[in-house]
Amino acid sequence: MNILEKIKTNYSASMNEMTVAAYLEECKKDSKMYAKPAERILDAIGEPEILDTRQDPMLSRIFSNKKIKIYPAFKDFYGMESTIEQIVSYFRHSAQGLEEKKQILYLMGPVGGGKSSLAEKLKHLMQQHPIYVLKAGDEVSPVFESPLGLFADYTDELEEEYNIPARYVPSCMSPWASKRLREFDGDINRFKVIRLFPSIQEQIAISKTEPGDENNQDISTLVGKVDIRKLAEYQQSDPDAYSYTGGLCLANQGLLEFVEMFKAPIKVLNPLLTATQEKNYKGTEPIGAIPFDGIILAHSNESEWAKFLNDKKNEAFLDRIYKVQVPYCLRVSEEIKIYEKLIRESSLREAPCAPKTIELLAEFSVMSRLKEPENSSIYSKMRVYNGETLRETDPNAKSIQEYRDDAGINEGMQGISTRFAFKILSKVFNFDSEEIAANPVHLLYVLEQEVIKMMLPPEAETKYLHLIKSVLASKYAEFISDEIQKAYIESYSSYGQNIFEKYVIFADHWIQNNDYRDPDSGEIFDRSILNEELEKIEKPAGIANPKDFRSEVTNFFLRFKANHGGKSPRWDSYEKIKNVIEKKIFTNTEDLLPVVSFTVKTNEEDEKKHRDFTRRMRDRGYTDKQIRILVDWFMRVRKTMA
Repeated sequence: MNILEKIKTNYSASMNEMTVAAYLEECKKDSKMYAKPAERILDAIGEPEILDTRQDPMLSRIFSNKKIKIYPAFKDFYGMESTIEQIVSYFRHSAQGLEEKKQILYLMGPVGGGKSSLAEKLKHLMQQHPIYVLKAGDEVSPVFESPLGLFADYTDELEEEYNIPARYVPSCMSPWASKRLREFDGDINRFKVIRLFPSIQEQIAISKTEPGDENNQDISTLVGKVDIRKLAEYQQSDPDAYSYTGGLCLANQGLLEFVEMFKAPIKVLNPLLTATQEKNYKGTEPIGAIPFDGIILAHSNESEWAKFLNDKKNEAFLDRIYKVQVPYCLRVSEEIKIYEKLIRESSLREAPCAPKTIELLAEFSVMSRLKEPENSSIYSKMRVYNGETLRETDPNAKSIQEYRDDAGINEGMQGISTRFAFKILSKVFNFDSEEIAANPVHLLYVLEQEVIKMMLPPEAETKYLHLIKSVLASKYAEFISDEIQKAYIESYSSYGQNIFEKYVIFADHWIQNNDYRDPDSGEIFDRSILNEELEKIEKPAGIANPKDFRSEVTNFFLRFKANHGGKSPRWDSYEKIKNVIEKKIFTNTEDLLPVVSFTVKTNEEDEKKHRDFTRRMRDRGYTDKQIRILVDWFMRVRKTMA
């Protein structure tokens, strides 16, 4: 089926019409015919995948070995597991008929944190399942009311005859339906029931309300108002003279999104109280109560919430709010996925991006959002939040729970937004007029310039510039140094393997407190000499807890040999020892400078080595221009790395 046929089929299917009697018979067989909005959206979200974090060392540290729920419907919302679970819990409890069914779902978080994206996702999910709406003649109920509203006074009989629980019956029928019923002399069979799919575009059971000017906005934005054009034909109190265009009117049986809700005057918000508690509300004219059986979704930033919270006049309203915090992402690995998604959805998806560019931006964003820890570096805290273990490299690093307890529940509510970060990335890709590409050197420069332009409070600006100049620049200098060195060395595999096997032999004897005799020279190494030799390998990598590190590497080596018929593992098969050996190999950078630099070479041999070096850098993901930029930057900063 091509797209044109699919649209036509879906449109035809959405317009199915039946009698009220036929609808009630279907209700007897299928409870989805009268499902509440929370039930329908819960069904659209679907069942979660249960992830046992014990199976993944990184996740086990982040989630304390718990089993977490992953919802495929929210697969593009990275690092928001807790937020999404709270949202789903709201719908689950509401669907069960608990207190949440009378509460407003309120998303509170910083700008650019994902509140609007979550709201859009929920509205799209609301479109997946149909609703059944009352129809009289050619006119569909202007408030998309359920046919069950006709039986508001006969809930016992309805449950007895059709097995429809009383809680599914609306509190009242609309003034429009009441007038039609009078015109039909009480003959309900003259009504029809139409099957409709909620629609964002057509505002069927889904609507969006925004705060207007405080001086002239009134409740009509929510409840509608009289249509002046119809007053020549109808009285002002006639339901047919009323324009049911308010947010609550259009969102019945669906979802009302109220953007920046707390910026609206309290008088505008009052109809929400009766709509949530009594499931109906009054219009601006003397017509009957209008039913509302939908979800109210609101969102705003923290300052608006704090202002509203501190006003004692709003206490009744506060009791009817189910608050979900939507903080910024605090895990680098998940923040990277957000940027990669944004790039995929743009024309930059094919543009070259040098290794570490996106990671550095993610690290800066996350560190800007973290509370500065005591007696520990913010860089270590960021890595711990990402599920890394720093036991060997930073003895001052705390556990993830200690960091969280110290930071409090509002961590992640301030800092650099994802929106701002992506604008930075856009400028980095377009920094060079000759090549649309991104690299970390341009990123660090653009970041510094944009932070200065933001005119932040002095404390925040100082923090951000420190992160860029001292933390990120130094970490990237180490990274690009390793990249250049690895591309320079044509073959260091056998050398690395020799160091690895010698390290394990020395470590094993040191752990067993045995002397070691070198089989080639016959020289005997006692425990103190073994320790000196091991430290020569460990110190360049900054191993802080050598005893545990030596035991861990030795156990890995011996287990591997036992499981693979006596074959030794490769030196680079275990990340921890691989990093240590690389640091040991690449302690001296002076020999490579003449080869990697882009100065004129004095002989053909150096020229050939330079060509081989650039080829290997290209293989690692760099363009020719990026290689030149990064090598020049490395040459400038290498002296500061000592």
